[in-house]
Amino acid sequence: MYIKKLKIGNVELENNLILAPMAGVTDLPFRILCKEQGAGMVCTEMASSRAIFHNDEKTKQLIDTTGEKRPISYQIFGSDEESMAFSAQEFSKFAEIIDINMGCPAPKVVKNGDGSKLLLDLEKAERIIKAVVQNSTVPVTLKIRKGWDKDHIVAVELAKIAEKCGVSAITIHGRTRTEFFSGNVDLEIIKKVKEAVNIPVIGNGNIVDEESALEMFEKTGVDGIMIGRGSLGNPWIFRNIKHFLETGEKLPQPTPEERKQAMIKHIELSIKHKGEQVAIHEIRKHVSWYTKNLPNASEFRNQVNHTENSEALLQLIEEYFNDLIIN
Repeated sequence: MYIKKLKIGNVELENNLILAPMAGVTDLPFRILCKEQGAGMVCTEMASSRAIFHNDEKTKQLIDTTGEKRPISYQIFGSDEESMAFSAQEFSKFAEIIDINMGCPAPKVVKNGDGSKLLLDLEKAERIIKAVVQNSTVPVTLKIRKGWDKDHIVAVELAKIAEKCGVSAITIHGRTRTEFFSGNVDLEIIKKVKEAVNIPVIGNGNIVDEESALEMFEKTGVDGIMIGRGSLGNPWIFRNIKHFLETGEKLPQPTPEERKQAMIKHIELSIKHKGEQVAIHEIRKHVSWYTKNLPNASEFRNQVNHTENSEALLQLIEEYFNDLIIN
């Protein structure tokens, strides 16, 4: 039985399927949809500790969780102890869990010494982890990659450091920074991390369906899994994986009507959260993901990308999906 409740510090999750934090994706509307489809926990987009320190307004929106079902993990990133400690103090006022990002491979993050760049300086990484743990009143987790490159595989060593510093759980993505999201995920390194520590270990990387979820659990022994890109346009992945791992049976893929209703709800939530102008532009990538591999999707997406108001967008969606349902 791979699906189970997962305890992280003093926080108990309904199940051990977690939505990964993804910049520009896991905003409040998308988190709500994934939670409704069975995610045991969702994570905010990563927030810069420097931006939090300077009270940045845009960052406040990133961490807005109004109306969401708890628990929620709030992810922070940074490479200076002062702002990371400050962020831990601030987030402790409202977070159930604070997650430290030491895995993001994005060039604009790495160039500032943040994210996965810290995999090249474990002494600094340790100081930052200590600063966050010592200034947090809620459980702290850590998200890492297997290393910077093939010559710097540090996941096991860093996991041991994190446990010693008081981290309550570790998520490991089984690729190096230089691999980004290409190639196969190294399940063996995830297994080694699991065997090296006594705190919960969550496996991440290339979990895109029921089979890849089962493989992650079977081959690594992890306590939970974190799903990122596999959820794009597919919040049902949590429902489907949960059902499969509990029963051995696969649920049918969402119907055109289910897809349509999810998209409409996603748009409505986005407009409520961000205002129509911002929401219409940001929702376009989600529309592309929701309609991947559907008939005539490229023509539909082209129309969506030239739509500037919600009324026209919703009309396009109705027409497109009604055609699919009829045919």
